[in-house]
Amino acid sequence: MSETVKQVTDSTFDAEVLKSSIPVLVDFWAEWCGPCRMVAPVVEEVSRLYEGRVKFAKVDVDSNQRIATQYQIRSIPSLYLFKDGRVAGQIVGAVPKQQITTALDKLLV
Repeated sequence: MSETVKQVTDSTFDAEVLKSSIPVLVDFWAEWCGPCRMVAPVVEEVSRLYEGRVKFAKVDVDSNQRIATQYQIRSIPSLYLFKDGRVAGQIVGAVPKQQITTALDKLLV
């Protein structure tokens, strides 16, 4: 992981995501997933642009099945946007940077 994208697990999800004082983008991914590896550098780049305004987290769905099941993750990568402890949006698939920033800008209004 990096300084701007934090690995989150079943045991840390509530504290890191649901109780966050700022919006959170959660990247649900898996090591074996090619599209996940394609979107990872984009998420990393966007995390630097929104540093301090949005928290960025990654959840490995293979290692953290409770959270993946709770949010009914069926396709990865799935980017979920959380605000005030609730899902405020989601993006499925490897998408361009602009689609992610547009969703984040709407979330921050």
